[in-house]
Amino acid sequence: MIDGVSKKLPGICEQIPRIQGPVPGVHRKIKSLQSSDYPALIEIWKEAGFKIGKSEEKEEVEKFLQTNPNTSLGIYINDTLIGCILGGYDGRRGLIHHFAVRKELQGKGFGKALLNQLMAIFKENGVVKVSFWVKKDNTQVIPFYERNGFILRDDLITMSKEL
Repeated sequence: MIDGVSKKLPGICEQIPRIQGPVPGVHRKIKSLQSSDYPALIEIWKEAGFKIGKSEEKEEVEKFLQTNPNTSLGIYINDTLIGCILGGYDGRRGLIHHFAVRKELQGKGFGKALLNQLMAIFKENGVVKVSFWVKKDNTQVIPFYERNGFILRDDLITMSKEL
């Protein structure tokens, strides 16, 4: 349950077949994430199947939000966080981390709205390329990204190291 609103979300879902404009009684907004959003972020990430590890600890998420305040975005319905996208920026390339929308609200345009907002911010800042990772057990999201202009790369291997 998110701030006592979870029970209301199914009703909202039924009211919103697809977000294409204002919906009476539903106030959707996208804004920068704050450290106070952390509990809802963790709920959304767990629901999306993200592994919650050291990088998702509160202090680590707060560091990311402080470093990337304009590209760490949440989408809210009536002040309840229902999706997020964390965008990192190194001066020329953008990187998407932890992009998720609550399952019951997927396919209604919220993810597209978040992605479009982040792409606009990246473009304003001179980003020339945006990349991200998709877990092998989450390939059902690939068509969404392809519809939004991303191409699947098969020429790369990801490597990482915990410090």
